[in-house]
Amino acid sequence: MENKAIVLERLFNARSSKVWKAITDKDEMKSWYFDLADFKAETGFKFQFTGGPSPDIQYLHLCEITEVIPGKKLTYSWSYDGYSGKSFVSFELVEQENKTLLKLTHEGIETFPKENKDFAKSNFVEGWNYIIHTALKDYLEKPDYQV
Repeated sequence: MENKAIVLERLFNARSSKVWKAITDKDEMKSWYFDLADFKAETGFKFQFTGGPSPDIQYLHLCEITEVIPGKKLTYSWSYDGYSGKSFVSFELVEQENKTLLKLTHEGIETFPKENKDFAKSNFVEGWNYIIHTALKDYLEKPDYQV
């Protein structure tokens, strides 16, 4: 059970081009995800960001794009500076009429140090649920959003 990937699906009231731009444009990502210094949806591109459970506890996330199918799929590795383990995050998009089904998969969480409660699977589940079902939904479906 603990080694099972986190998989979330959400149908957005937005075209796939709009969702793709939201998950690959650093200026858009800072509105719903993390404020990245740079981001390019290109295989081999490395990026990092800081985040954590509180302002006092922050972790440097180290990521590298491992797969890009433009408009359809984005996968990157996710690890932490100074900690063992590596996981992978994928965003897959399927257009359904004028809506888009987004499938998020985060696998490999069990490779992170088990003694650090911040790396517990339940924290990732809570974080991704907020990011996909609240932050990204609110960002994509706000009335004044323009492609």
